[in-house]
Amino acid sequence: MREANILFKDQEASVLTQHDDGSFTFCYLDAWLADNAKPAISLTLPKGEQPFHSQYLFPFFYNMLPEGSNKQVVCKLNRIDTDDYFGLLMTIAKFDSIGAVRIIKIEKE
Repeated sequence: MREANILFKDQEASVLTQHDDGSFTFCYLDAWLADNAKPAISLTLPKGEQPFHSQYLFPFFYNMLPEGSNKQVVCKLNRIDTDDYFGLLMTIAKFDSIGAVRIIKIEKE
């Protein structure tokens, strides 16, 4: 299992988890849900207490990934399998993303 914090304008908003079977769960943090001024990070992931589940990486996050030759270069330089979308997302969206959302890998001790 791998997890990442989802930051919206540098504030922790939610957690994205990839389970051992390859499925994904997205869930907002309680503090984010409690503040009505905080927006949903995407129209496809509206604020709510129920976690979202998917067999595939959610389209919102998938669309943050590089494509074509850019993807090939990033994967080669970082030794990431081209089919490891979650690993690629955690690598490229840590600092370099379009918009207000960043992805920070949660390191397990």
